[in-house]
Amino acid sequence: MKKGGLGKGLGSIFDNNIEELENADIRTLRISEIEPNAQQPRRIFDEEKLEELANSIREHGVIQPLIVRQKENGNYEIVAGERRWRASRIAGLVEVPAIVRDYTQEQTMMIAMIENLQREDLNPIEEADGCKFLMEQCNMTQEQLAEKLGKSRSAVANCLRLLNLPEKARQYVSDGLLSAGHARAVLAVENTDVAEQLAEKIVKNGMSVRQAEAEARLCNMPPKTKSEKKDETPDYISALERKITESVGRKCKLTYTKQKGTLTLEYYGNDDLSQLLELLGVYDE
Repeated sequence: MKKGGLGKGLGSIFDNNIEELENADIRTLRISEIEPNAQQPRRIFDEEKLEELANSIREHGVIQPLIVRQKENGNYEIVAGERRWRASRIAGLVEVPAIVRDYTQEQTMMIAMIENLQREDLNPIEEADGCKFLMEQCNMTQEQLAEKLGKSRSAVANCLRLLNLPEKARQYVSDGLLSAGHARAVLAVENTDVAEQLAEKIVKNGMSVRQAEAEARLCNMPPKTKSEKKDETPDYISALERKITESVGRKCKLTYTKQKGTLTLEYYGNDDLSQLLELLGVYDE
């Protein structure tokens, strides 16, 4: 799904503007006290990019503080900034700067979701999973979620539809082998097994979205019946029928199998039959 501007910052969603967060009291917390959010929408972290961020942190430190909330066990759960936390561990840091906020679980999930969306960090399946989780946990409708995220309802609906993909196709999307546009073409195929086969074909042949859509339309065409298949006449047979018809002046029909065939010539009355026999070199003694 193509990502558009959210149109809203975190502040406008939770009545806490960004300036308030930036001017908040920044504390130094031990990395060992901080835990990732188990419901973090992002599941895949690029190891190469984490290493690049770790190198930057080694040289410049953590420029932007993490946002965390305190848990009942005394530790802190990450609200925003898990990449920075992971990279800081790789860099060998013991402590990181953090802002502690008293957010609810709903707010924590929403902030994590929006932070990733604003930075375009989520793949389409992670985004869809995150939207579904928010709707279920926060009892939201698609319209309400769209309003929170600053997106259109149709954008949220299209995002959620990706969760209906066959398992293998979902994995292709997660791995970046299929775009959201390709995925929607696969979703248009009514038969699940055929849809999965189409996903494999798209990846194998490197199809464009338009090619995938055309293939999807073909996949949905009803199979030909036996009678339709029987009525099909190869081009060379049709050409031969036309040639015989023109030669003898009578309608010709060729039926065939692998072993034998039948040639049928029409005639119109006894006189016409006599003329046909004479044309064929057959004389009535």
